[in-house]
Amino acid sequence: MESGQNQDPGPYEEGKRAGAHPALVIIGVIAGLWILMWLYVPTSKQKPGSVPERMQTAPAEEADAAPVIFKVKTVMPEINAVGILVPHEATESQVAGLLKRFRQARLAGTLSSLLPPTSPGQKLGDHAIADIYVFSDKQYVRPDVIGELARGAHAPGELYPQAVPFEVAMEQVRGHYRIDLHDTGHPDEASIGFADESGIHSKTYRHLF
Repeated sequence: MESGQNQDPGPYEEGKRAGAHPALVIIGVIAGLWILMWLYVPTSKQKPGSVPERMQTAPAEEADAAPVIFKVKTVMPEINAVGILVPHEATESQVAGLLKRFRQARLAGTLSSLLPPTSPGQKLGDHAIADIYVFSDKQYVRPDVIGELARGAHAPGELYPQAVPFEVAMEQVRGHYRIDLHDTGHPDEASIGFADESGIHSKTYRHLF
């Protein structure tokens, strides 16, 4: 019967693939996912409230612009030391700024306008040798405490009886600045917290310069 021979072919014919090619399907899915990600996933620049990376990694020392007020409380030229007091509210960055201010004054030859002499009469100047200790608790800005810090952690206790143990005094130091102009290769260094020559240091210790 000829009507059967003229019948339109169905959707499936032997030897002919049904539907789209698999490679085209995969490419379409990938393209769709990429468009969705581009439309709905914001970049770091688009996230509301995001902070630029430069601000997030800014050094702590630059956070506080206001200089801290300090008072000279103890002067010990016999051991080339001076103890100064800053407010309890002073931040680490403010203490760091103060120590950098002392260094700038030393380099400019004007440190005597800020601190009393620690090595009076020396050829290299009134601050040729100096240990500047920064505290925020006035009960520790005393000659016996500063003397204990200057002797170091390994000084014989029976020779130097102390009211405040070295370990306690060390933790009270907010900042320390050492000057030795006889050491031309490394004339000064400073830190948040305190470390003695043996390397024993306070919990807050952080080298500055």
